[in-house]
Amino acid sequence: MNIIYFERINSTQKVLLEKLDKYKLPVCVWSDYQVDGIGSRGNKWIGKKGNLFFSFAYPLNFFENVPLQSFSIYFGWIFKKTLNDFGSCAVLKWPNDIYLISKKPLKIGGVITNLKKEVIVCGIGLNTKFSPSEEFGCLDIEIKNDKILQNFFIRLEQKPKFDKVIEEYKKEFEKTKKIFGIDGELDKDGALMKNGKKVYSRR
Repeated sequence: MNIIYFERINSTQKVLLEKLDKYKLPVCVWSDYQVDGIGSRGNKWIGKKGNLFFSFAYPLNFFENVPLQSFSIYFGWIFKKTLNDFGSCAVLKWPNDIYLISKKPLKIGGVITNLKKEVIVCGIGLNTKFSPSEEFGCLDIEIKNDKILQNFFIRLEQKPKFDKVIEEYKKEFEKTKKIFGIDGELDKDGALMKNGKKVYSRR
């Protein structure tokens, strides 16, 4: 893994997408301070200095049998499991948000994926140290950002089977969907089955 660190960056996702042709794959761009982050559905991800912001890219064919529309679920679950290994109670809200559930659910992170020239590019933001506002939370454990990255990529390099990821996630999904107000069932391809129709995640 080619890892590139920036003390300050506008957006790890923007930089990686713009310079993708110049980097040797796989590659990761990360920072503790992001000032113009990209969230899902056109939203901005507010960056506070000290939190974790990173984007990474792999050739699309590196991962086997992962539906294109479900890469955010795939990466999100592996990342969430990495946090759990360190003692966090983080959960994955369908399809691409990392939450803590205590008195009320608080979002602490998010996942966004893009496809460019047969390369899958994923960006993840996580409030490891600070919450940008009362509407959000931050990680429930103390851990260095580079240690999270290191262990996440160790898991990712093992290329977990998509079927196993969905099987594991489905158990958590069933336990938490009422908390998040999600109506439907999780299908084997990561889609949400609602009223007999499939709803796919938006990258």
